[in-house]
Amino acid sequence: MFSKMIPKEGNFFGFFNQHAELACKGAAELTALISNVEHDLDRHRAKIEQLEHEADEITHTCINLLHQTFITPIDRDQIHSLITTMDDILDLMEDVAQTVDLYDVHKLAPEAQGLAKICVDSCEKVKVAVALLKDMDDGAKILAICHDIDQLETDADHLMRKAIGRLFREEADAKEILKQKAIYELLETITDRCEDVANLIEGIVLENA
Repeated sequence: MFSKMIPKEGNFFGFFNQHAELACKGAAELTALISNVEHDLDRHRAKIEQLEHEADEITHTCINLLHQTFITPIDRDQIHSLITTMDDILDLMEDVAQTVDLYDVHKLAPEAQGLAKICVDSCEKVKVAVALLKDMDDGAKILAICHDIDQLETDADHLMRKAIGRLFREEADAKEILKQKAIYELLETITDRCEDVANLIEGIVLENA
């Protein structure tokens, strides 16, 4: 009797898709912010904060449903890990926007824009991979997308190192070095988290193939 009162399946894949869509919007706002930190900073920061709040709501709803669902389409731990790791992506975007504001940053090197672009590409790849998860009819395609995300993280790591190296060579102001280094590292960490999502998706595909 009790089991009949508990939902057997929830729309978990819908939550993943909604979350991925918000991350893509956040990445676009972040790119606009990084491209011109002197103009519309408050507007872009506020938009990223709004998207992060919406993502939090989706995460909480998903986890609450998980606790109420009797049978889940994939492993319960995988659902929890995937939605919370996806949530970290927008958390980090908010961290970047707030850091630019709090540190009163007025200029960023082209490498920062390059890192923001990689964040956009990574989030778009995550969105595609997540959308394919529901049916998993083409596991090879999903795994290939996950490989692309891994490569983007490697590209971001290389670009961050290059940016920091140039910063230490060309910037004389120690405070400015610390400010920009922190932003580069946060941007690169966004791609790390996208890679973490890709690794979770790989595990789901391989386990359910």
